[in-house]
Amino acid sequence: MEIEKKVVEIIKNRRRSLPREGVRKLIRSLDREFANAHLKIGRDTLFNILRKHNMLTLRKKYSCRTTNSLHRFYKYKNIIRDLEIKKPNQVWVSDITYIRTIKGFCYLALITDMYS
Repeated sequence: MEIEKKVVEIIKNRRRSLPREGVRKLIRSLDREFANAHLKIGRDTLFNILRKHNMLTLRKKYSCRTTNSLHRFYKYKNIIRDLEIKKPNQVWVSDITYIRTIKGFCYLALITDMYS
């Protein structure tokens, strides 16, 4: 119990300057302070202590920005808007999309014949 109080006090002092710092970064950055206070705290123990005292931070969710229309590149006009597609291989179209996975984003590029 006394160990928990020391740990919580150290974390509170740290969170005054870096309120969103997570447990993994805290354990690395406060390793010296824990050693000076004669505390041996592992990552999982620190997780449990912070969870018990409602001091865990929420992870920021990152969304993928898929379109940036404010760039310096030339924007081509749609030259096939009124075109009548009459045969295969006349017009090919493509698109790219982002798929969120556990490890991040993957890209899916599709190229297809507009006739089909």
